[in-house]
Amino acid sequence: MEATRGASGLHDLGSLDLTPVLSLNNAHAKETSALDEGSLAALLSMAFYARGLDRGATAFLIALDHNASYQNPNFAWFLAFHEPCIYIDRVIVAKSARGMGIARLLYEDLFDLATQAGHKRVVCEVNIEPPNPASDAFHAAMGFHGIGEATIHNGAKTVRYFEKTLR
Repeated sequence: MEATRGASGLHDLGSLDLTPVLSLNNAHAKETSALDEGSLAALLSMAFYARGLDRGATAFLIALDHNASYQNPNFAWFLAFHEPCIYIDRVIVAKSARGMGIARLLYEDLFDLATQAGHKRVVCEVNIEPPNPASDAFHAAMGFHGIGEATIHNGAKTVRYFEKTLR
């Protein structure tokens, strides 16, 4: 059953959304990482936040809280600080929908939900290698600041870690 969130058109993602989310995700695997149906279903099952537009075909954001049992080097990096957080695992907006404020809408919705749940910080990473300058600029505009860097996946990616403190 699809749960819609107000006039924004955002809805909670679930098992009926696997195909459109996988399609958009894997079209942008260079910026995030490829998923298969099983890994996406597992990610959605542990998500603190998993919402999108058009069942995830146009855009989606998946985030986890610090209690998730997610095996990921970036998530582990943030957990090493032993501070509660909401970790943005992936956000993707289809190329045809960029520049319309959709990523901002998803982030602001996440920030509202995280604040309501008592969380104080939201974290994420952005690729340095391969570079993702649009994401760097977006995160700076959303109030994130860099707090570290790491090289992962046997040197295939270098990432910058970001944090935003919530009100």
